[in-house]
Amino acid sequence: MECVHVSVPATNTQPKPARPATRLLKVPFWAQILLGLVLGVVLGWVAREFDVSWLLTTLEKVGGIFIGLLKLAVGPLVFFAILVSITNLRKVNNAARLASRTLLWFMITSLIAVAIGLFIGLVTNPGSGTGLTADDGGKPKVTGSWIDFLTGIVPTDVITPFTDLNVLQIVFMAAVAGIAALKLGERAQPILSLSEAVLELLQKALWWVIRLAPVGTVGLIGVAIATYGWDLIGDYAVFTADVYIGCLIVLFGVYPALLALVAKVNPVHFFKGAWPAIQLAFVSRSSVGTMPLTQRVTERLGVPKEYASFAVPFGATTKMDGCAAIYPAIAAIFVAEIFKVDLTIADYLLIAFVSVVGSAATAGLTGATVMLTLTLSTLGLPMEGVGLLLAIDPIVDMIRTATNVAGQALVPVLVSAREKILDHDAYTTASASPIDEDLSSDAPADRTPAPAVA
Repeated sequence: MECVHVSVPATNTQPKPARPATRLLKVPFWAQILLGLVLGVVLGWVAREFDVSWLLTTLEKVGGIFIGLLKLAVGPLVFFAILVSITNLRKVNNAARLASRTLLWFMITSLIAVAIGLFIGLVTNPGSGTGLTADDGGKPKVTGSWIDFLTGIVPTDVITPFTDLNVLQIVFMAAVAGIAALKLGERAQPILSLSEAVLELLQKALWWVIRLAPVGTVGLIGVAIATYGWDLIGDYAVFTADVYIGCLIVLFGVYPALLALVAKVNPVHFFKGAWPAIQLAFVSRSSVGTMPLTQRVTERLGVPKEYASFAVPFGATTKMDGCAAIYPAIAAIFVAEIFKVDLTIADYLLIAFVSVVGSAATAGLTGATVMLTLTLSTLGLPMEGVGLLLAIDPIVDMIRTATNVAGQALVPVLVSAREKILDHDAYTTASASPIDEDLSSDAPADRTPAPAVA
């Protein structure tokens, strides 16, 4: 934001006026989200118990508008974020090493997550004793297969990926454009300057949408409660608990352990700094929609700006420990038990393989249907199993997305610490970062210089 500078006499020694008293009464962003959750639960319960149709309609409109606003800029945001992030790597001396280490840690954490998901599923048998049968399922409208996954990466034109919101194809085009810009060098600078300006514009617009998250939370949570109530939880109690337990183990068990043992930093500071992005991901159910805030908190945690601008957009479209590792592992076991199919050790290895290689299929959008169908088709399980899980999907998707976003912030911290480019002073003070003030000022990005990257 531009500031208006007013000249004053040098002899003026009057102290600066105190901040307005209303600042003291300002509700922190995390508290606004919490209030939205509580209010959404109450209104959803009222709409369901007393059959208040107009209230349900209102909640649906509020939640739908919020998600619609998030999705509105997804295509252009992903394209320009990936393009700019790739070209920004030219400012980093060891760019290739950072990129390869980032991908390696994406794979390592995904393997750990899918192993936890498989273990929980095998121990608890989520599909046993549910009362659900094969007749309760139905084939989804959208399915995924390896042929579709591999051939669907390359678009047939430059318009359809944006109109159909095919994020994987958008990422492909952005990567090609970014690499081409690197090859052109200075001749591509006008395009890069325009791309950076458009990206800042999109980030500022999304920052305004993020400010509406507490209101959107009321609608989204309210609709979930009003539509499904508590009855649905009964048939899916074990499955839902498995997904939440698996995600929480990764979120508050695996990630802190990696921070303490690999990065040699205090995990508490990470969660204090990254919490705004994690809580927004929980209610919005969109990794891409949360991406501007994720990048902000990652930089505040001491990750160099040039590296964060690559790692976070890359992770928002490919790093999905919740949606692409824990969830499909437990869901595959659930579906196999419903349809009376015995899985072998080879099948479990296939689940792990799909989770690591196919995670980009989730594309950072709400839901993980494509990833689940990709897993089921690889194992030869009936696609009708997807229909069994669609009803409970909004409830489990919240914790899945929160885990995704936490992992997307975690890996840049791990890599930066290992490569000795992490600003430890910034990391330890990240909890004091004025995220709420950023929301108030509509700032799209931090302008403080990034630490030198050697």
